[in-house]
Amino acid sequence: MELWIPSILIGLAAGFLLALARLAKNPILRIVSLTYIELFRDTPVLIQLIWFFYAFPIIIGLQLSPFAAALLGLTLNTSAYSAEIFRGGIQSIAPGQWEGARALGMRHSRILRRIILPQVFKRMLPAFTNRAIEVAKMSSLASVLSVHELMYQGRLLSSTYYRPLEILTTVAVIYFVLIYPGTWFSARLERRLAAKA
Repeated sequence: MELWIPSILIGLAAGFLLALARLAKNPILRIVSLTYIELFRDTPVLIQLIWFFYAFPIIIGLQLSPFAAALLGLTLNTSAYSAEIFRGGIQSIAPGQWEGARALGMRHSRILRRIILPQVFKRMLPAFTNRAIEVAKMSSLASVLSVHELMYQGRLLSSTYYRPLEILTTVAVIYFVLIYPGTWFSARLERRLAAKA
């Protein structure tokens, strides 16, 4: 949970800013954001985590803790995927709505806040739910950096008690118990939003 929740929340916020940069008129902002997004979407998360723990300290001259390296890797990866979800949602709105709002004298930020984002939220909800589930499961990769998360504890207990089937099955059940309430809530929210439409 300590890895999962912050990486989702910070990743969503950063992803929104990246999506705005990706849709900006400024070509430099578009190129920089696209490069960032493709870098993190097109490389394996495991390599990103290892890179932040072992290579990043050489560049910045500061050794990150395993937890900090895992959190940084998961957050940046999440922001790249979230940016594309936001971008797709924003671009799914008909251009006429933008034009109509501009004709009323609304600024770009107000159009986003008052007209565009409320409409696209329900379109993006399934994708964001999937992303949250993926990040919850990807947090198990932090065990390779010796972050004492659930998978690390499961592997430690398996090697101590020599009962890998039972222990890793229990770990899978715990992941399910942690993740399922979010998917259930998201499905109910989707149905409620669809009923209001």
